[in-house]
This record gives sequence, structure tokens and C-alpha cells, in this order.
Amino acid sequence: MVSTFGSLATAASGLGAARAGLDVVGQNIANAGTTGYTRQRVTQSSIPPVAQTGWLHGTNALVGQGVSVDGIARLGNMTLDAQVRASSAASGYATARSTALSNLETSLNEPGTNGLSARLDTMWSAWTGLQNDPADPASAGVVLSTAAQVATTLQTGSQAIDTQWTSARQSVDASVAELNSSAAQVADLNAQIRTTRAAGGSVNELTDKRDLLAQRISTLSGATVRGNDDGTIDVVVGGNALVSGISARSIAVSGANRLQDAAGSPVALSWVGGSGSAVSLDGGSIAGTLSMIAPANASGTGGALAEASAGYDRVATTLAAQVNALHQTGYTSTGATGVDFFGFTPGVPAAQGLTVLATDASGLATRDAAGNYSGKVADAIGQLTTSTTGADTAWSNLVTGVGTIAKASANATTLTGLAASSAATQQQSGAGVDLDEENVNLLTYQHAYQGAARVLTAVDEMLDTLINHVGLVGRG
Repeated sequence: MVSTFGSLATAASGLGAARAGLDVVGQNIANAGTTGYTRQRVTQSSIPPVAQTGWLHGTNALVGQGVSVDGIARLGNMTLDAQVRASSAASGYATARSTALSNLETSLNEPGTNGLSARLDTMWSAWTGLQNDPADPASAGVVLSTAAQVATTLQTGSQAIDTQWTSARQSVDASVAELNSSAAQVADLNAQIRTTRAAGGSVNELTDKRDLLAQRISTLSGATVRGNDDGTIDVVVGGNALVSGISARSIAVSGANRLQDAAGSPVALSWVGGSGSAVSLDGGSIAGTLSMIAPANASGTGGALAEASAGYDRVATTLAAQVNALHQTGYTSTGATGVDFFGFTPGVPAAQGLTVLATDASGLATRDAAGNYSGKVADAIGQLTTSTTGADTAWSNLVTGVGTIAKASANATTLTGLAASSAATQQQSGAGVDLDEENVNLLTYQHAYQGAARVLTAVDEMLDTLINHVGLVGRG
């Protein structure tokens, strides 16, 4: 009879285990589309038999006492999670650079009818046309208008780089603010996880949320993660802890807000509080953006945006210097000589300050010392199109340089993107919810629940017979 009552407990434990399994399967199915969710499984073990003695039990073999639900396991993999974070950091860095370089390359408008190359060709042709008929006011007007278009194209292109630089600078502020907020949230989740674990509760959903934040921090900053025995994690950026257990530090952004000031005050990151030491990033989108807005340097290997802006200035100064040098050798209709054709506006970058000084044909050097019309100066200026040290070559070098690094960056983005995708796929193969598998588990637990219920019913009927009907045989 004692064994029969024990069978009731065994069947009841089966019901409980099956019910727990159904609950977990339902949770998995409900979160199949939830970003960052890691599938779960009931962990259970058999309850061993209790040794029994006495004449009622004899020497019969003893069975166990049912099943124990030990917990709900989170089926994540720390190694695969680390690979996802590392590949996300590399992809974030490459993508930030590739996007910026693609925008820069697009702003050059090369090749195209609106690019500087086409504008320069048209201007040189106009000077050649003036050489053929230096007395023609229409030819002089074409020279002035095409030169103004060249100046405008340089101004527009240089200003576009300034705008892109400012936008990138603002994105650094926004990304660092997100980084600090995510770090604070990770520290808060660490505290919740530690407390919940100590109380014997499940921390699976809290861990999912924390790992998703940690991955985002890695994408932004190239951070690495290390686990602690109490269930918390540390998030390390550049060799220093951004998150340490239940406490988080913050990062500040300093430096210029305009491209023109970047050389004297480069944009940099530093730790808030303490010594305020510099933050060195190992990767991530913030590092990629910082590399784009770094100042130019003498070797031409500085930030791509600053180097491109300097390239625009070189084109403008080269153009003005060569054209002015030739234009100064001629005479205007008023007899003036040594007159510049191009000028610069003080206080702004050369490319943005380039202007055409002449307002009409009288300002052009189309005469000789005797006051006669001459196309000599116009011819010499028109020949600058073939100069290997002229504005065309300087512009070609700029366009080629940007195109080369843009292509290399695009290739890097493709490779790191494939690596990130592969790492995520491997991670999801173990941690992601497979609806087909969950449906099979659903049926398994459903049948287990039905079977345990039938055992419970059978034992109940046996006990009813034993208690209420034994000894009634033969009574009248």
C-alpha cells in the first residue's frame, strides 16, 4: 500500500515535469522572433528509490520515485557569443569607414559632367578659344564664366566635406552617449542577475538582455567581455573596464567641432573621472568614424576627410598660382600688368575662398606691352591642361587616392560582414529557436503529460479498490 501511494507521487512528478516542459516550449515559441532571445530547456533528473525494509517489501527490486525539475537551462555558448562580439566589432569599424568613404567618393562627382575634371577641361578650352580671338568679348566672357564654374565646383566640394566631417563628429557624440547608456544598463542588469541568482531564481531573460547590450557595446567600441563567478560580467574597452560588476564608467568626447579646427584640437575620447586618461579603442564603429575625422598630416595618411579637404586646397592653390603667374606677364586693356586672375578670401580654406577677380573682358591680360591684342598669355594658360604638376594632376591624384581607399574599405566591409554573418549563424544554430524542433518537443511533453495523467488515474483506481473493496467478498 505504501508503494502504491508512492506511485501517486511518481505520477504527480511526471505531470509537473511535463507541465514545466510545456511552459518552456511555449516561452520559446512566443519569443521565436525576439532579437537576442536564447532558447531554453527544462533540466530534469530522475529521483532515486529510497531503501525500504520490512516484511511488507520483501526483496523486490525498487524503482525510483519519479522526476525532479532541476531548473531551466539557457542554451547559449560563451565561445560563439565571443566570436559574434569580435566579428561585430570588426564589421562596425569597416562599415563606418566604408560608408564615409563612399559618401566622400560620391561627392567628388567623378567621372561626370558636373565633376571638376570636366569643369577644368571646359575652362582650358575657353582660354584656348580666347587665344584664337583675344579681341572677342564673347570669348572673354566664356573664360570668366567657366573659371567661375571651376571656383564654384571647388567651393561646393570642399564645403560638402566640411558638412560630412561635422556630421561624423556629431555621430561620435551620439555613439559615445549610447555606449555610456548601454554600459550603465549592463551594470544594472549585473546587479539584478547577481541578486536573482542568489535567491535561486531564473536569470535567463536578464542574461539575454545583457548579452544583447554587450554585443552592441562591442559593435560600437570593440569591447571584450569576461565573466565572473557571481554571474556578472566585466566589459573591457582598450584594456580598461567600462563595466566592472555592478559599476560602470563613462567616456567623454573632446576636440574640435569644425574641420578647420581639427588640426589644433583633434577629436579624442577620455575616461570621465580619475586621471581622465585617453581611451584607446580596439575596433568598432566609433573607432572607424574617429579614423575618418582625424587631422591631416604631412605624409598624407591622416583622416580621409581632412586629407580630401587638404587635397581640394592644393588643387585651388596650384590652379591659382599657375594661372596667376602666367596672367601677370600680360597686359590688360588699361595697360596694367602683374594682375592676378584668381584671388582668395582670407580666413577660409583655399578651395572655398577661390574667386575670379576679373569682372569683364577689361580685366583679362589680352594685350602686349605695345597695347596690341595678343593671345600669348591665353595660349600659355590653355596649355596648363597638360602640366604634370598642374591642377588637373593634383585633382586626379585626389580622386584616385579616394577611390583606392574607398574600394579597399568596401572590400574590408564585405569580408568582415561575411565573418559577422557566419558567426551569427553559428551562434543561432545553437541558441536560436527552431520552430520545427519546438513543435516536436511540444508533442513530446503533451504525450508525457497525458501518460502521467493516465498513471495517476490507474493508481487512483487501484487505491479505491484496495481501500473500499478489499474484504467485501462473500458478505451477504
